[in-house]
Amino acid sequence: MSYQLELRHLKYFLAVAEELHYRRAAEKLFISQPGLSKQIKQLEEKLDVQLFERHNRKVVLTKAGEYLKVEITKNLKNLDNILNHAKLINTGKDGNLKFGYVGSAMQDIIPNLLVRLNQQYPNISFGLKEMDNKSQIESLLSNEIDIGFVRVEKVPKSIERKTVLKESFCLVLPKSHEINAYNFKSLKDFQTEPFILFDAKYSVSYYEKVMEIFEQFRFTPIVSHNTIHAESIYKLVENGFGISIVPKSLTKTNYTGIQFIELNKIPQRTTLSAVWSKENRNPVIQNAINLLHSF
Repeated sequence: MSYQLELRHLKYFLAVAEELHYRRAAEKLFISQPGLSKQIKQLEEKLDVQLFERHNRKVVLTKAGEYLKVEITKNLKNLDNILNHAKLINTGKDGNLKFGYVGSAMQDIIPNLLVRLNQQYPNISFGLKEMDNKSQIESLLSNEIDIGFVRVEKVPKSIERKTVLKESFCLVLPKSHEINAYNFKSLKDFQTEPFILFDAKYSVSYYEKVMEIFEQFRFTPIVSHNTIHAESIYKLVENGFGISIVPKSLTKTNYTGIQFIELNKIPQRTTLSAVWSKENRNPVIQNAINLLHSF
């Protein structure tokens, strides 16, 4: 059996593993259902491993099949990245880096990194995608991105993490609010006001850190809205729907109808970290990591 045929078999396997339905997988691959079944059977015979359990028209991955799905997905993505890097080298580029990030990282950290990257390695191109924390970790594990910027406390063992910013929190109030930075006394003065907070889906550890702040002042906040976007928070605060708490790095904004009060006397701090996979084979990722160590 040729390598080309084996590669095709693996792609057929992934289609069935993702759909768990032979007809849908066959339609996705533009081949006949009997032909697909034959290809999967050949793969199982070649590997001497049962990949699927079939009963009552239901298709379920075996444990071996589940393992193979994860590893093949990751390694085929590696192959795609290798081929793409070869194309870049052919056009005079050293390579490409794909960054994921939460919104606050775009205030200073990422722009500074990209300026330095462009100065020292002008032949490296890059792509940027705003993503929540969970999506970034998943994308790192599947090699969809090379480096992420997240607010999480724990990462999988295969992920390397470096703190690039540790900062205080800030209250976000309407500009017209009777309390401002000059007469502010305590967060407890806001215990009857509605809060607009980042959803726990944004980052569980970040959400828990914010809840610690309220626990310190011995009250449970009235949460009127949850969101994963700072822009939504500012718009709601500006229009009087509540107040909020955000990292200090998010205070750089063009919204004129809001004000910020830094909570610099409380112990809680939020950490922005750069993360990347230890198994990433991108030939230019180390260039960016070296720059990150200077932050």
